[in-house]
Amino acid sequence: MSWSSGKDSAMALDLARAEGTVEVTGLLSTVNADADRVAMHAVRRSLLEAQADRLGLALITVDIPASCTNEVYEARFAGAIDKALVEGVTNFIFGDLFLGDVRAYREERLTGTGISPTFPLWDRPTDILAREMIESGLKAVITCVDPTQLPSEFAGRHFDAELLSELPAGIDPCGERGEFHTFVWDGPGFRSPIDVEIGQIVERDGFIFCDLTESK
Repeated sequence: MSWSSGKDSAMALDLARAEGTVEVTGLLSTVNADADRVAMHAVRRSLLEAQADRLGLALITVDIPASCTNEVYEARFAGAIDKALVEGVTNFIFGDLFLGDVRAYREERLTGTGISPTFPLWDRPTDILAREMIESGLKAVITCVDPTQLPSEFAGRHFDAELLSELPAGIDPCGERGEFHTFVWDGPGFRSPIDVEIGQIVERDGFIFCDLTESK
C-alpha cells in the first residue's frame, strides 16, 4: 500500500482489504530524511510507525533528502520496487482520485517491473467519497495547508462533516489538488486509536503545517 499517512490512503487500504482480491502486506511511505517526517504531510516518523502498528502491517520507508531531485526520488523508488519483488509483491495500491497525470506517472514507473498498480478510489465523486470516509469512522486531522488555495486557519482542523460544510467554493472535498493533507489517527482496520495532540502551527516553504505528537 502506497501510504501517505492520510485519509485517501486509509480509505483505499480499507477497500482493498474488503474486496479480498489481494493480501496487503505492508505500507510504503516516502519520508523526508532530514526532517524525519512524511513527505508533504509533515507527520513525524513515530506517528507513521504508530499507524503501521495499529493496522498490523509492516512499514517500509523510502528516505529522501529535503531537496530531492526527480532523479534521486526515482532511483530510491526503484530500489523499493526491487525489494518488493524479492518479497513476492505483485501489486502496489494507490489512493489517487482523479488526477490523470499522477496516475500515468505511477503506471509508467511500474511498467515492466512485474508489479501492477491498483487504484481502488479512482474516479469516485469526491464529495460523496469524503462523506463516506467520515461515515466509515475514519478520523483525521489536517496537517498541511496550501494557503494559496485554502485559508491557513484550516490547519489543525479535524476532517469531519463540519469542516466539509465550511470549505470554500472550488476546494476539492478530499483536497486532491493539494489544497490540504491529513493524518489518520483512527478508522477502519485500526486496532485502537492513536491519541494525538495538536501542537505548533508554522509556515514553512510556502505551506502551513500543523505538528502532531502522540500522547503518552
